[in-house]
Amino acid sequence: MKSRIAIWAAAGALVVVFWRLYISTTHSNPLAAGGAVWAFLCVTCPIGLASHHPMTFYQVLITNAATYALVGVLVETTRRCFKARSVSN
Repeated sequence: MKSRIAIWAAAGALVVVFWRLYISTTHSNPLAAGGAVWAFLCVTCPIGLASHHPMTFYQVLITNAATYALVGVLVETTRRCFKARSVSN
């Protein structure tokens, strides 16, 4: 289970890296217009966007990885619980 949670945390870190690369390679600011890109960013990187204080790239990276790890703990615990119930029948 620890490796699955580590995979969740790595996925959270990769999401931040993806958004960093996407924002730095686009010529205009795609996030200022709102729309689908902004909504997708809010869903995939909620902690970095919820803060009202300026955050560095590394702070957003760590908080997003921790958020994804927490979600991973919840998902994997729920998955394990339902898997145990279906086997015991």
